[in-house]
Amino acid sequence: MKWIEVTIKTTTEAVEAITNILDEERTGGVMIEDPKDFLFQKKNELDWDYVEEEVFKKSGNDGVLIKTYISEERNVPEVVENIKQRVLNLKGFGIDIGEGSVTLDQVNESDWANEWKKYYKPTKIGNRIVVKPTWEDYKQEKEDLIIELDPGMAFGTGTHETTSMCIRELEKYVKEDSKVFDIGCGSGILAIAAAKLGAKEVLAVDLDEVAVKVSRENVSENNVSDSVEVRHGNLMDVVKDKADVVVANIIADIIKILAKDVHNFMKENAVFISSGIILAKVDEVKESLIENGFEIVEVQRLGEWAAIVSKLK
Repeated sequence: MKWIEVTIKTTTEAVEAITNILDEERTGGVMIEDPKDFLFQKKNELDWDYVEEEVFKKSGNDGVLIKTYISEERNVPEVVENIKQRVLNLKGFGIDIGEGSVTLDQVNESDWANEWKKYYKPTKIGNRIVVKPTWEDYKQEKEDLIIELDPGMAFGTGTHETTSMCIRELEKYVKEDSKVFDIGCGSGILAIAAAKLGAKEVLAVDLDEVAVKVSRENVSENNVSDSVEVRHGNLMDVVKDKADVVVANIIADIIKILAKDVHNFMKENAVFISSGIILAKVDEVKESLIENGFEIVEVQRLGEWAAIVSKLK
């Protein structure tokens, strides 16, 4: 089968929003080449290399490249035009898309499969969580908690700073009797991590049907179905309970909206872990949280991104 490779040149700020667009357009997976991510990984001796050196060289240092694939069996011009328009529309939400160019190339299915595998290696995040593609071998240490996760159609494989910061915070706050809510679950990685860390009950929600499908598959593959439930919809509509830990790895503007109502889903002394926040918007998010009755516990920064831990006063 022939596939059309679609490459979008953009900014770090726009990565998650564009990835969500590609998910909703049901393209065949997403790869992100962000030189800032690679440079950070290369500087930090405690992080494992998760991408081949040749991939780093190929990406250059001029903008972020997001690649996805569309089968020739689909109406490619229509899908590509939808992607172009939706990327341009992000400007209306105050998101800097940079160049925002969309280019096309043709690849064979076998080439595409091999390209995927260059990008994903076992990655240790925090003290215990290891994210491992199914095709990779890994010698497990005593304290390691393994998450088997292959690149899929929903964002989140653990290598991105926003995801890794959330996992590090989950390691701090998840206890054996914890109830955890994962808002905008994407691939389900944070929900799975919470379960692996011992959470008694985890509820993952997402508005995107593709993300819900992928999350359910990943939950099953990691044998945590007994403690993790994935629901399709908005947190406000599909959840009536309260959690000890709420985690949301989305974008700054959505976190600011969540800040108004998320307290309704938090127990006393619960924490709210929010990420997907570019550094330029940290103060905005902090102000929004404080205005809605939260106390800032910690701000963690990694690369171009930040995670904020807060709790109700």
